[in-house]
Formats: sequence, structure tokens, C-alpha cells
Amino acid sequence: MPHIVPMSDLRNKTKRILDFCHEGEPVFVTFNGEGELVVMTQALYEQMQAKLELYQKLEESETEYRQGKKGRSHSEVMKSLRSRLTA
Repeated sequence: MPHIVPMSDLRNKTKRILDFCHEGEPVFVTFNGEGELVVMTQALYEQMQAKLELYQKLEESETEYRQGKKGRSHSEVMKSLRSRLTA
């Protein structure tokens, strides 16, 4: 369940907002009854950014595949990854 708090809570109840954020969900902050900000932990932000980057790379890959570009086989990828781990 998302936490929604008024803007005044940023100043008056900062610890409460931090506790909500550390539960793993963003906190939505309203101003005059309208959505204004989203507050989250840095770890959650970085996780979301990593997912976004992955989705962008997958979209690029799908686009290249639809254009007929040939990718690498599973065995080629695994061989490359193994060589990086042992290097």
C-alpha cells in the first residue's frame, strides 16, 4: 500500500517518512492535495535505474532482431562471460 503524506510532513515528520522509505516503497508527497514529489531510498532509486537501463537494452536488442541483425549464440555469450570471470 503506498504511503501518501502532505508536504508539511517532510519537515515535521521526517523520521516517519524515512521509516516508510526503508520499508522498501516510495512515499508520495502531496501539496495542496495534488501529487508533487516522490521520496525513496537511494538503494531503491538505483534499483529502479538499473531496471530502466536493462529495459532500454532489451528494447534495443528487440529492435536489432526485428531489423534482421544476427546476435551471438548462447554458447558464445557464455564463453565470453567465463573468460571475463577467469581473467
